[in-house]
Amino acid sequence: MSISPDFKSIHEQEWEINFTQCTANGFLKYTELSNLFQLTASKHSDNGGMSFYEMQKNAQAWVLSRIRIEIDQMPKWGDVVTVRTWIEYLDNGRSIRNIQMDLNGKKMAGASSLWAVLNTDLRKNEPLAINSDHLTRYPDLKATAQPFDRVNYTIDTQLITEKKVVLSDLDIVNHVNNVKYLEWCLDAYDPTKIFGQQIQSIDMNFLRELNLGDQISLEKAEHDNQTLFTVIKNKKVSFAAQIQWK
Repeated sequence: MSISPDFKSIHEQEWEINFTQCTANGFLKYTELSNLFQLTASKHSDNGGMSFYEMQKNAQAWVLSRIRIEIDQMPKWGDVVTVRTWIEYLDNGRSIRNIQMDLNGKKMAGASSLWAVLNTDLRKNEPLAINSDHLTRYPDLKATAQPFDRVNYTIDTQLITEKKVVLSDLDIVNHVNNVKYLEWCLDAYDPTKIFGQQIQSIDMNFLRELNLGDQISLEKAEHDNQTLFTVIKNKKVSFAAQIQWK
């Protein structure tokens, strides 16, 4: 296991927001916020000796199971943000990770996330094969007011659209990347609410893998200031997201 000399238990990384990451109003896309969180978490794992390639020595990879993102304000094109991440819990193939984005010392958004170890050959969860004793846990340091939670997707939903998983949806683990699910949902919603920066929080549950060529349906339900999205394959929910609007 190779641990970087730059490794720190609380990882911090600066990102300059470029125009490809922004919507037409100049603010960071919600999908790109999620992607920057994912990239920062990945870099922290790399530095800590748990890179994808290190994990692949045991046919393993970290995959996202649940995440809650709380948004105070979105940065815009040209802003240089600082994203920090740390481990709250790690044991037996499960890890809780917190991630926070700041701009000029002000908190912009935070995330509470649950990750699981996937055996990439058997396509099932299993205990972590790499020793993690060197990683400091911060059980009392939180990036969100509420932790990730289970999304209730048992309510009635209505079909929005049907689609087929294509090559650009996949990531290095050879399944649909977690950011793509959110992209599908927001692309199917009223753009005026997206441009208006009206999302307060997003809860996402990743329940079953989706792979190249899968036929899926996207459904939604509205209740008060919340929107439920589900992605369904063969009558089973593969993904659920609950968006709380301001």
